[in-house]
Amino acid sequence: ACFLAHSGMPSDAASEPPLIALQHVDKRFSRGVLALQSVSLAVQAGEFVALLGPSGCGKSTVLRMSAGLEVPSSGRLEAPAARGEPGTACVFQDATLMPWATVFDNVWLPLRIAGVARRDAAPRIEALLQPLGLAGFAQARPAELSGGMRMRASIARALVTEPRVLLMDEPFAALDEITRQRLNSELLTWWAARRFAALFVTHSVFEAVFLSQRVLVMGARPGRVVFEAEVDAPFPRSAEFRTSAAYAHTCRQLSQALEAASAPE
Repeated sequence: ACFLAHSGMPSDAASEPPLIALQHVDKRFSRGVLALQSVSLAVQAGEFVALLGPSGCGKSTVLRMSAGLEVPSSGRLEAPAARGEPGTACVFQDATLMPWATVFDNVWLPLRIAGVARRDAAPRIEALLQPLGLAGFAQARPAELSGGMRMRASIARALVTEPRVLLMDEPFAALDEITRQRLNSELLTWWAARRFAALFVTHSVFEAVFLSQRVLVMGARPGRVVFEAEVDAPFPRSAEFRTSAAYAHTCRQLSQALEAASAPE
């Protein structure tokens, strides 16, 4: 079964080759565990796709493959990072900031690695910290920040490279609901401004529907895509969308699919 609706993608996007594509991908780890079996999915340039599924179904493995950190055991994988190309950034559940470094220096890190001098990087970093609410905290260290601010700094570090692809692995899972919803809205603002391709792993049906143009549900291990929903809602999405009939309908569809995907065979 599949719930499909208009996604709001540009009309010519579907005709372009996807930036990320997995075709019948299997992944078996060295200890013998078959994590993924015949996974097929695609993410177009500028598209926002969420990946849902029960714990241990291989969502993070798909993300790591897309980041070039894992390779398939069989099948075909296409992704810029897998080809060694630049332009992919990752944000994880842990903000993974250097505790001894200031916010500015944490955000500068990928540019510094790329050979960009501090003075040359400063305008780009400051232009990100301002809308992220971190302009007054450029010299603060992570221990001085709230969880939400640390995640904003982690996202700034990813966005400062102006990526074509942004991979996010449950980045807001540890945050309180109010902060999480605020960062969901901010993430969509950044995505709308930059139109990077986003692959977002989450356990939350509600978060997936609010953020995404398409939501893919993976079944229990060995993971594979068992359901797809396109979210029929225009951008920008306001808080009112969370109380709409369309939102409730898609959440219900995905909750049912997730329950079925989590059931033991």
